Amino acid sequence: MGFLESISPDWLEQQYALWKRSPEQLSEQWRAFFEGFELGSAEGTESGGPAVSVEEVRKQAAVQSLIHRYREIGHLLACTDPLSPCKLDHPLLSLAAVGLDQGDLDKTFHVQGFLKESATLKEILGVLRSTYCGSIGVEFSHINDPEARQWLIDRMEPTLNRGTFTPEERSGILWKLKEAALFERTLQKKFPGQTRFSLEGGDVLVPLLAQVLRHAATLGVTDIVIGMPHRGRLNVLASIFNIPYQNIFADFADNFQHGVVGEGDVKYHKGASSVLNLPGGKVHLTLAPNPSHLEAIDPVVEGKCRARQDRIGAGADQRVMPVLIHGDAAFAGQGVVAETLNLSQLAGYRTGGTFHIVLNNQVGFTTTSAEARSTLYATDPAKMIQAPIFHVYGDDPEAVLHAGMLAASYRDRFRVDVVVEVICYRRLGHNEGDEPFFTQPLMYQSIKLRPYLHTLYETELVRDGFPPEDLQAIEAGVAECLSHSAESGPLPVQPLPHATWSEIHAGYTAAPVQTAVDAETLKGLAERAAKLPEGFHPHPKVQALLEKRRDAIVKGEGIDWGGAESLAYATLLDEGTSVRISGQDVRRGTFSHRHAAIIDQETGEPFYPLDGLASAKATFRAYDSMLAEFSVMGFDYGYSMEAPETLTIWEAQYGDFANGAQVIIDQFICCGETKWERMSGLVLFLPHGYEGQGAEHSSARIERFLNLAACDNMQLVYPTSPAQLFHMLRRQMKQPFRKPLIVFTPKSLLRHPRCVASIEQLSTGSFQPVIADSQERSAVDSVLICTGKVYYDLLERRERDGIEGTALVRIEQLYPFPEQQLAEALKGYPDATRFRWVQEEPYNMGAWKFMRSKLARILGGEPRYVGRAEAASPASGSHRQDRAEQDRLVAEAFLKH
Repeated sequence: MGFLESISPDWLEQQYALWKRSPEQLSEQWRAFFEGFELGSAEGTESGGPAVSVEEVRKQAAVQSLIHRYREIGHLLACTDPLSPCKLDHPLLSLAAVGLDQGDLDKTFHVQGFLKESATLKEILGVLRSTYCGSIGVEFSHINDPEARQWLIDRMEPTLNRGTFTPEERSGILWKLKEAALFERTLQKKFPGQTRFSLEGGDVLVPLLAQVLRHAATLGVTDIVIGMPHRGRLNVLASIFNIPYQNIFADFADNFQHGVVGEGDVKYHKGASSVLNLPGGKVHLTLAPNPSHLEAIDPVVEGKCRARQDRIGAGADQRVMPVLIHGDAAFAGQGVVAETLNLSQLAGYRTGGTFHIVLNNQVGFTTTSAEARSTLYATDPAKMIQAPIFHVYGDDPEAVLHAGMLAASYRDRFRVDVVVEVICYRRLGHNEGDEPFFTQPLMYQSIKLRPYLHTLYETELVRDGFPPEDLQAIEAGVAECLSHSAESGPLPVQPLPHATWSEIHAGYTAAPVQTAVDAETLKGLAERAAKLPEGFHPHPKVQALLEKRRDAIVKGEGIDWGGAESLAYATLLDEGTSVRISGQDVRRGTFSHRHAAIIDQETGEPFYPLDGLASAKATFRAYDSMLAEFSVMGFDYGYSMEAPETLTIWEAQYGDFANGAQVIIDQFICCGETKWERMSGLVLFLPHGYEGQGAEHSSARIERFLNLAACDNMQLVYPTSPAQLFHMLRRQMKQPFRKPLIVFTPKSLLRHPRCVASIEQLSTGSFQPVIADSQERSAVDSVLICTGKVYYDLLERRERDGIEGTALVRIEQLYPFPEQQLAEALKGYPDATRFRWVQEEPYNMGAWKFMRSKLARILGGEPRYVGRAEAASPASGSHRQDRAEQDRLVAEAFLKH
């Protein structure tokens, strides 16, 4: 590392000659080095410039190396930890390490591009230490872009550690610090023992956020979405979002009639919205609600921001900015952080850079930093995307705010993520009832003796000439405001209007929705979707598939799953509804059935047939995601929260891949409306079906979703025909409400000769929650009730063996359970005496346990179960065994005893 720490005179001569002859062949560093002066030699200089000895050149190179080292690793000497003494030296930053000594301190060296053109080594060291080893340590040498590195250098040297704040601004910082501290003190006094996840020790977060919002407004930001854990959330709601203190106090008093921003969750998980009138302009501010899965909110916030940006259009990434606040242990430890960082520059998921604040308490619950991570810094995951990282001394408010403004400006300039790590401490335990001395006695002895930050800052202001009585008036003003609020009742809070949700109603209704589309319209869209650009070179098999689908629609029969899906999107786009589908390999489709993007075989360029079918206000977007489920599903969930006018779909490669995003399903999809009054129309495509492919590619875990189903929170659908898929997708956007839609999609049925639709089925009717046989019903003595793919196995066996007197009834919508429709269908078999539930999943999986009591209620007795035996794994890894099990259960379903 460094700038050529050991060089020979001969080598210097060679480099100099090369610089004179072909300077473009030298590195940027060496060109800058030689530009300042000419290299001397025994014979004099070629250009007649001043003769310089090789030793002087070596010293100059050593100074350049020292400057480079401070820029690269000066953060190792930065004084950023309030609980530890500052480091005074580092062997790699010593004079001896680069071949200099104390006698060189008063010598003048060439320093082009640094402070001025020449300076003494003492001056250079002073600037380097004040810039890189003060209250802010900066990591930026991992950034590959020379322009970005130079941009930072130009703005950091030599005054990084102290911005210029006016007396009014410094008074404002003190107000925010006192406000944060006194708010926590009031909560402790008024509600002793109640958990609030205090911000104390990290109080500087409040003025930092306030300053970043103000600075962002001057840069053109008009919309900010914040995601954060529970620590400090109440303080942020009060001090940043201006939620009335009395409303928060009412929440602590369990005053249920005064909901602040939703019901059903603890107060430190709630979100909020506000509009702030800042000097730089008006900013719409949103705090996303978040469960105790601390970093789960990260991709959700990104998705919300991307939806807002897509709605705005060009330049929106300047106007909409995501802000994520993290704890140190969570940022280093939770994998979704790295996943979300990896999304930051991907075409379907980028949001123009996220402003990250890592509030480093130096302990996670009771776990020390040494036990919580293998990296030097908690923020090291951010290096994977070359984000600049500012480590700041948390008890120096002005340094923290200055770093925040510099980071926001960098984000504005380069549209990439930035990280500000505030190194502070947690004054209390993990929560207000926790005793931290049990596990960190030495740390908490230091914390106990440390003055509060607002006291430290007030002392600094007095030292700088601020009248003490003026500063005392600030505390009196904050105390009076809190005291008045504590004695007052809660204020009514009007939720901000959300225009995109104005036409959406709350509450589920089972009323049929008109989803049919005129046959001529369908044929016209099919013709247009099959038309390729002039000179385009598709793969022959893909071209044949497109033509086959077009012909099926024109002919009016034989429409397969992929054709019906494409038609559903085409009709929605034609009507002005946008479509977004993302996930691993969604453009082609895991099973090569979709081909939403067709790749030119000679140029590699993609063509999206559905693009040309969209009306002026609609768009079609299909994104192959990175290989992750947690973050991508979370992103699409966040997108759906902001875009009820868009059909938003996340597809798993196989249904069981949703396991990797179970936190999003459990904490957001199934209960977000109940906990936080936040609706979502996200669609999950989960391929499901037993085809002998082993445990990992058979089950989408229907039973898990049914266990989570309650209070009409989701729609769980297992459609068995392309027509059902067509009407279901259109229904999702035509119904007057939004609920998550979980679709158990097929694999083998994608090309099953009997799993097809006619154009009449698409141009008439609607989605049917229950489908019963239309055969002669009076002769039926056995009814097999099933859902999904097993229907085709039963149908084929019945026809192959000529079995009579047995009807098949399909339940296409598992939840909300269509009890009335099923009861009506079963009444149509008045002579039936045998009722059986048939499934291909094991006894303890699938829909059986959910259906058991419901079928018993309708039938007046429990039906017989037919399916696989109870199992620990979803399916056998043996294809032969799987087929034997499938054949056995199908045969058992038709037994007459």
